[in-house]
Amino acid sequence: MNRKLLVIFLSLAFAAMLYAQGAAPTKISGYLIDNACADGAKDLGPRAKGHSVSCALMDNCEQSGYSVVTDDNKRYKLDEKGNGNAVELLKNTQTKKGLRVAVEGTVKDDTISVTKLTEVTEAIN
Repeated sequence: MNRKLLVIFLSLAFAAMLYAQGAAPTKISGYLIDNACADGAKDLGPRAKGHSVSCALMDNCEQSGYSVVTDDNKRYKLDEKGNGNAVELLKNTQTKKGLRVAVEGTVKDDTISVTKLTEVTEAIN
């Protein structure tokens, strides 16, 4: 009986420890696009790559929030903090089309909780 209780206790403690760790931090890179322009797009990769900064800053586009589309055409929506960071980046970039970004944060489902969002300016091979 004592062994069973010990095993149950240790199992619960291990499960609690795993739960407390949460999702592992992730780094992704891709092109920034507003959700209004991304929703319903057939070929999202080329659309995001050619998406203009001026469009992304239009009122209804800004209000829709933002996503990052990776090179393998996977879309990650940004959380509220990431959306704020995206607006600041869009307002301060010299890039006119195809704003490439690097994002650090934790992914849950299709949304990334952003800890860092920066523009990628080096050439891509």
